[in-house]
Amino acid sequence: MSTALVTGASSGIGAQYAVQLAALGYDVVLVGRDRAALEVVAARVGESGRSAEVLAADLTVPADLQRVCARAAGDDISVLVNNAGVGTPGEFVASDADTEQAMLDLNVTAVMRLCHAAFPGMLRRDRGAIVNIASVAAFTPSDGGPGYSASKAYVAMFTESLALKAHGTRVRVLAVFPGFVRTAFHPRLGMDTSWIPRWAWLRPEDVVRASLQDLRAGRTRSVPSARYKVAMALARAVPRPLLRRVLATSTPHIDRA
Repeated sequence: MSTALVTGASSGIGAQYAVQLAALGYDVVLVGRDRAALEVVAARVGESGRSAEVLAADLTVPADLQRVCARAAGDDISVLVNNAGVGTPGEFVASDADTEQAMLDLNVTAVMRLCHAAFPGMLRRDRGAIVNIASVAAFTPSDGGPGYSASKAYVAMFTESLALKAHGTRVRVLAVFPGFVRTAFHPRLGMDTSWIPRWAWLRPEDVVRASLQDLRAGRTRSVPSARYKVAMALARAVPRPLLRRVLATSTPHIDRA
């Protein structure tokens, strides 16, 4: 039986991965801090006739991360979705270093360790898939949230390197680069998003659907929106000094998508 393990599965993009993967025939392991919210998602998974295992854990806590890694290393895990992630509220210069570290623990360390747990077995079995959620922020510097942009840049390059290792096998590796998505991410940080135009927002279900299509197509990068494909192409093409100058005079916190 094929099983998908999804982190940050209690709402938003993670919940959509759980529901859509269940509809494709996968049993699902739901990982998140809020057991009650995970139980709600588990009920939705059950509507597809698939089983849902609830694994309540805080991936910034070493013991919890170790438990989830042990589950990710199981021979039944054929899909790993590293969706759990967080930003930090306010400016870096005014933030608490422990808060910044906790962000890196979740956005970087947990991703690396879970991939380290699951990837070798997938290669040995010559089947499986890893989906890591990055961000368009990976391609833009930020004066307000440098740690977040840097963490997503790590996810982008790390995932591309795993894809290189998996080349020639039946293991697929995908990095997903969403922009602004209607989830609890921004409200949880207390961020004012009123300045963001309506056209810039994506729906979680659309992001997940597009990324799963890209995964099936064997792509290593998924940018689930034409508007963000253009934005990423511009961010990569514009000379870095010019890009920094533009971002320095633009609306702050654009990196928190």
